[in-house]
Amino acid sequence: MNQESDNAMIDVFTNALWLERGLSQNTLSAYRSDLRSFMHWLFAERGRRLGEAQRSDLLDYLALLARSGRKPRSSARMLSCLRQFYRHLLRQGSISEDPSSRIDPPKLGRPLPKTLTETEVDALLNAPDTDDARGHRDRTMLELLYASGLRVTELVTLRPQAVSLNQGIVRISGKGGKERLVPLGEEATAWLAEYSNGPRAVILGVRSSRFLFQPRAAIA
Repeated sequence: MNQESDNAMIDVFTNALWLERGLSQNTLSAYRSDLRSFMHWLFAERGRRLGEAQRSDLLDYLALLARSGRKPRSSARMLSCLRQFYRHLLRQGSISEDPSSRIDPPKLGRPLPKTLTETEVDALLNAPDTDDARGHRDRTMLELLYASGLRVTELVTLRPQAVSLNQGIVRISGKGGKERLVPLGEEATAWLAEYSNGPRAVILGVRSSRFLFQPRAAIA
C-alpha cells in the first residue's frame, strides 16, 4: 500500500460523507486536510499507512497537537474526523479493528457567558409595548429578572402570595423546602404593583390562576 492509495481512501471517505450527510465543500476540505496531515505524520514517524494505524499512534498524534499549541476544540475536531474515518474503514472491511475506539475526546472548557452592556439592558427592558396588558406583563417579568436574579423557572412559577410589595421582597422556595428572601428594588416593585393592580386581571379575564404571571391572555 502506498500514499496514493491512502489518498484514494480519504477521497472515498469524504465522497461518502457528501453523499450520506450532504456536508459542505469547506467541511469536506477540512476533513481531507486533517486526514492528510495525520497520514504524512504516520508514515514519517511510524512507517505505517492509514489502514495500519494503531491506537497508540492516534494518542501520540493527538498529544503532539496539544503540545504544539492546538486548542482542545481543534484537537476534538481532529479526533472526530479520525473516528469517523476509521469507522468507515471498519464498515468497508478495510480494517478489522478501529484504532480510534476507547479514546476520550479532550475536555472543552465552557465559554464564559457574555454580559450585556447597560445600553443592551435598557433596550431589552424597553422592548415590550407596555400600553398592552401582555406587554406590561413582559416588562414586569424582565424587571424582576434583572433586579432579583431569579431563575426563569422560579419566575414563571411565582405565586402572588410569595410577593410582599410593602417590603419589596419575594419569597422563593428551593430544594428541600428551604426558603430564601430576594429583594426586588424600587423599580421592579413599582412595575409589579402596577401589573398586579390592572394588567394581570385583564390577561386573566374570567379565569383564575395560581401563578402571578399568566402566559396566555384571555384578551384578543
